[in-house]
Amino acid sequence: MALQEPQPETGVPPYVEHLGASREYWRDIILGVNDGLVSMFLLVAGVVGGALDTRTVLLTGVAGAIAGSISMGVGEYIATKAQEEVFHGEVALEREHIKHHRKFELDELREMFVDTGMNGALAEEVVAAYDEDDEALMKIMMALEFGFIDEQRRNPYVAMAVSGGLFLSGAMTSVIPFMFDVTPRTGLLWAAVVSGVALFGVGAAKTLATRGHWIRAGLENLTLAAIGAGVSYYVGVWYQANF
Repeated sequence: MALQEPQPETGVPPYVEHLGASREYWRDIILGVNDGLVSMFLLVAGVVGGALDTRTVLLTGVAGAIAGSISMGVGEYIATKAQEEVFHGEVALEREHIKHHRKFELDELREMFVDTGMNGALAEEVVAAYDEDDEALMKIMMALEFGFIDEQRRNPYVAMAVSGGLFLSGAMTSVIPFMFDVTPRTGLLWAAVVSGVALFGVGAAKTLATRGHWIRAGLENLTLAAIGAGVSYYVGVWYQANF
């Protein structure tokens, strides 16, 4: 039976829904687009500092964006798939434990309930209720022992598409300016403006999930990227002057 959203009382803040299914992919969303924005802008800043011409900067940026997108997507797919395989192995082992070592599992469950602050008598009643349903017992053990429930499982294909696709989107903000007839420094200036706005936006957007302060989060993201870009640019300048 679907739960009805609680009706707000006078003077009480409205009920705000949790993130739901998207919660599991916020890491991929933020990491993908932010990594694309930061890594590509730092790469472009470095090669412009090294006095490369616009055409070479563009080739470097396009190659880096494509390579980074594929690497990010494949890496996230492998990591998420490995996590799923570990989870399947743990679930299979837990089913064996419930089947052959049930008393130990029930004792373990009782101890976990007591650790949450539940009194012993109530914990005993709750454990007795779970003892009557193997599937319910399995799910509560997954939640308390593994910190995991079915609704939080990640699809490796979705994780790959989100991470790789958003990396490419973020990376292109530093590549597109060099597609026009501009000098390397002008292209870098436009890349800095567009990427800076995007970095601030990503930091601010993160607070939709964290419920934090959007200006502080945006400035933090922008500042860290700016420091990295400065370092990268002057490494390029140093390289061009010495080699």
